[in-house]
Amino acid sequence: MGKNKGARVIITLESECRNTKTSNQRKKGIMRYTTCKNKRNTPNRLEIKKFCSYCNKHELFKEIK
Repeated sequence: MGKNKGARVIITLESECRNTKTSNQRKKGIMRYTTCKNKRNTPNRLEIKKFCSYCNKHELFKEIK
């Protein structure tokens, strides 16, 4: 028999800063990270502050579908 996949799922985190234009912005684009989470422990959408290379600073990344 095959193993159960369990509660961990792969999610994609996307930056909120993709539509803002600032003077120190290097280039346009959508910054995304992939990670995994335990959907039993964290049923809500995940929000993490991570580094965005497009704005060159730490921004809030939210989980997308």
